[in-house]
This record gives sequence, structure tokens and C-alpha cells, in this order.
Amino acid sequence: MFNRLTGTRDALVADYPGLTRDRLHGFTAGNLPSAVVIDTGGLAEGGDEMARLMHAQVELAVAEADVLVMLVDGQAGLGSEDRYVAALLRRSGKPVVLAVNKAEGRAADAFVAEFWGLGLDAPLAVSASHGDGVRDLLVAALALCPPAADEGATGQPAAQGPQIAVVGRPNVGKSTLINRLLREDRLVTRDEPGTTRDAVRVPFELEGVPYTLVDTAGLRRRARVTEAIEKFSVAKTLQAVDEADAVIVMLDAREGVTEQDASLIGLVLERGRALSIGINKWDGMTDSQRRKFMHGYAHSLPFLDFAEVHRVSALHGSNILELFHSAARAAQAARAELPTQELTRVLGEVVTRHPPPMVRRHRIRLSYAHQGGRRPPLIVVHGNQAELLPDSYRRYLVNEFRRAFGLTGTPIRLELRTGRNPFAGRRNVLTRRQAEKRRRLRRHAR
Repeated sequence: MFNRLTGTRDALVADYPGLTRDRLHGFTAGNLPSAVVIDTGGLAEGGDEMARLMHAQVELAVAEADVLVMLVDGQAGLGSEDRYVAALLRRSGKPVVLAVNKAEGRAADAFVAEFWGLGLDAPLAVSASHGDGVRDLLVAALALCPPAADEGATGQPAAQGPQIAVVGRPNVGKSTLINRLLREDRLVTRDEPGTTRDAVRVPFELEGVPYTLVDTAGLRRRARVTEAIEKFSVAKTLQAVDEADAVIVMLDAREGVTEQDASLIGLVLERGRALSIGINKWDGMTDSQRRKFMHGYAHSLPFLDFAEVHRVSALHGSNILELFHSAARAAQAARAELPTQELTRVLGEVVTRHPPPMVRRHRIRLSYAHQGGRRPPLIVVHGNQAELLPDSYRRYLVNEFRRAFGLTGTPIRLELRTGRNPFAGRRNVLTRRQAEKRRRLRRHAR
């Protein structure tokens, strides 16, 4: 239903109970009336600790909402859990709209008859998968809403600023970090891998600047990903990385840098995303353990010298603002505008200071540079035999451009272009006098 209302695929969908755990926020799309929609996890009586955490998230969503939509399964019929949920929603004091789902191809009156027993207003027959009755449901819910504070509001999502995704292996503290930044239990956290399944986008404002934080599911080695639900979660995480302006990569200081951490960082760089590194659970470690970790970090990730590293404690909030600010700076660097005149000037100074090497008895010449793209910055360098430039000199150019323009935290892509030779493949036609002279010289050479 959330995906149908928002016109997205943000919410995971599978024939599996308890799939949704965190709250998802979205805006209605298409020709539907404007509204903010909140998706929640399923409510059940009793249950384990996870059920209790999900229940707390539902309570927060109920407190946020103006109108509650109770969605029931018409094919399964009225059950005790439906009565339990109806009683909880009545106690909230908020208006409730009852929607009986999976009504496609059925007579509405007969299909919803038994749900009158819940004591709510007239039930509405809907089909989330086919879209039947969804517009009528939304109109009925909006009719119960209080007047909007801003009469001229369009209901469309406001500009949310840069998107910053938090990624890492399972149970490294991604959700805890976001909760600490927000100063509320916005996301379900538990000392158990695989708690987060969706990619949850959370609007966030710091010092008057809007951002969007994206919590993601933990990524494991592909060989260990067997369940279909986890495969969906991995796809959502990769999509969040692709859409993000910057990525915070969380590492577990107590486990060291693993092969999976290096693979995940490589994936972020392959997509060209700016990043910042957060070493979590730094508190409580001895000096020798910290030195051992940093030695392993320098050995395993030498290619990350351009990214800022922060030692944090997501649980206690130590240094988390510095980590977030570095990610915001990296996102800004990834979108930086590099004037052609300045790029060419820097290129000239770099070439003068350290000329390119000789290739085939000729020195490579680099003429000028311009920007070819953003996210990440793409710098195009034109010259003669530029494609023969060795990798070491390419890295030198990238480092000098990064230093000159302050592009910390973002990878830089370099494209080398050789100008076309207008005389390539052409032969001069000799005049009669030139041909006679050539013949005389050849006779003299014999």
C-alpha cells in the first residue's frame, strides 16, 4: 500500500510476516491528493524483543499522524490480532479509516461484511496490488485531517539537501549513529545482525542546512546471502549508495578491517561516491588495540588517503558531529565547480614543476584541462600523446588537482585526450622540381 500511494518501490515487499521494521516516510505521487504517508511494521500481541521494538516504532508513527489507516487482510478474514490492533488504535484518540485489502474481483459489500465487527467506521474494500479503491481510501482519510497550516502548500517534498547514506557490515552501529544524530529512537536498533532491512530515508536539519540521512542494511559476503529478503535488502543498499551524494562507511574497531570492509569501500569508489570513514566502538579499547587497528587500516586501505577518518562512538555520541560534517564536506566537494581557466593554470604549474616523462624519444605535452562532470569530479586533460602517460604521473596529477581545489573526501576521475593530427595518413605530392632533386640525391648516394 505504501508503494502504491507513493509511486515508489521504497518499501520491501515479500510474502513474509514481520518484513517491515522501521518507519518509512513518503509523499503521495501521481494523480493522488497530496499527503505524507508513513509505513509501519505489523502489530501483533505478545512477541519477542524485536516485536516490542517494532511496537515502539508504530507508537511513534501514530503520534506523528493526523489520521490512521488500519489495513486488514480480507482473504484471511477477521482474526484476534485485528481486534487487538483496532483496540490499540481506538485508544490513540486519532480518527481511524478501516481498509480491507486484497478485494480485487470480489463484491465489496460481501467482502467487508465481517469487519464491521471491529466497531470502526464503514470499511472500504481496496486492492493495494491492483490500485482498486486506493484513491477513495486516501480521500476518506484526508477528509478526517485537520486543516493544513499552510493553505498554499503543494504537499510535494521540500528540497532535502544532500543525501548521506550510512553503510557497513551488519551490526557495526549504522542505525545507532543516525539515532544519535537525531537525538531520538528513530530507527530500530538491536545487538543482532540484520535488524535493518529497508533503506530508510530520514530528513535531517543541522545548523539550518537540510540533509537526508539514509540508513541501510548491513552487507555481508555474497556467499553468505541466501535468504530472498536479505537479497532484497542488499539491492536497496546498493541503490542507496548509487543515489547518495556522500557515504559514511562504518567500521568496527574491535573486529579490525575485514575483507568485506575493503570490498564495500571498493564498491562505493566504483560508483564514484564521496565518502568519510567512521571507526565505531573506539571507546573502551586499549592503546595497543588502537595501534593495531590503525596499522591494519593503513595496510588494508592505502588507497583511501583522500578520505577523512574519524574515531567515534555511536552509542555515546563521541565525535559523531565531526564525522557527519566531513561527509557533508565530501558531498560538497563531489559537486564542486572547477573553472577551466583555473584548471589549466594548475596544470601548467604542475607540468612546469615536474614535467611528464619521455615516451618514444619525445616528451608528452599537456596543453589544457577542463571539467567533464560531477559526482565525482571528472577532469579532462588535453595534450600530445596523453594516452601514453604512465599511471604514476596520472596519480600525481590527481593529487595535485585535489590539493589545489580542496577536493577532500571525493574520488577524482581523470580523462586524457590526445588532439587529432590533421596530417595523419596524408602524403605530400612532390612538384616536378622536388622529384628531380630527389632522384639526383639518390644517384649521388649510390
